[in-house]
Amino acid sequence: MEYIPIQCKSAIRKVKGGMPYQYDVNIYRGCEHGCLYCYALYSHDYLNDEKFYDHIYYKENIVDILEKEISSPKWKKEMINFGSVSDSYQPCEKELKLMREVLKLMIKYKNPINISTKSKLILRDIDLINELSQVTDVNITCSIICADEQIQKIIEPNASLSIERMKVLQILKQKTNASVGILMMPIIPYITDSYENLESIYELAYRIGLDYIVPGTMYLRGKTKPYFLNKIKDYNFLLYKKIKLLYPKGSCLKEYKKEIYDKLNHIQKKYPL
Repeated sequence: MEYIPIQCKSAIRKVKGGMPYQYDVNIYRGCEHGCLYCYALYSHDYLNDEKFYDHIYYKENIVDILEKEISSPKWKKEMINFGSVSDSYQPCEKELKLMREVLKLMIKYKNPINISTKSKLILRDIDLINELSQVTDVNITCSIICADEQIQKIIEPNASLSIERMKVLQILKQKTNASVGILMMPIIPYITDSYENLESIYELAYRIGLDYIVPGTMYLRGKTKPYFLNKIKDYNFLLYKKIKLLYPKGSCLKEYKKEIYDKLNHIQKKYPL
């Protein structure tokens, strides 16, 4: 693993439509979690670097640039999302502590935030998250798609275990004023799409009092498609053939998507988050 410092000219990025927020910040480029389905593999194209999982670029000046932007009279304290392309709490954050400094900045300017993560490291900053949640809107989500640890270690090899992420959300719900929930995406055909797996995640989320679950089927676009399919091919050739048939394009077949959402509708009636 190689960590490479870079300088950024801007911190806040305008996000295209379809998301619950309009702006995001990525402290890092690249991600150590190694998820097979990562949609952000394209992001290293701008750096002429193919090693998205092994070369982690960190923006040394992110705090200074971000403060210039959110202290501007033009900035209207919009919700900022952290972690849309690269997880803000991936392992290198333990030493670099850039996200911790960013949170202090958000407290200073009382700026609402959303954090998406797959790491239990976020609990290191529960003091700052709680402080910020007392003065503005804070939303925390963990991506949780699989209740089976053995399967999870194949598809998300370097991320915190799903049960650890669930515990993170439970603690944040109990000890802060943040809204907390699960991104159950991507639902991976024939791997995480069973009724039993989906229901087990809903059941536990409901039992520990989380606010919501946002489910979504898998998309395979750009570099992600060959990377994911090749990894699945190495793992299980028959599974590879079945999944490939579902994805003639970037989205799965409509018939399959309907089948998944029919399952989810039934489960959601039992566990009304």
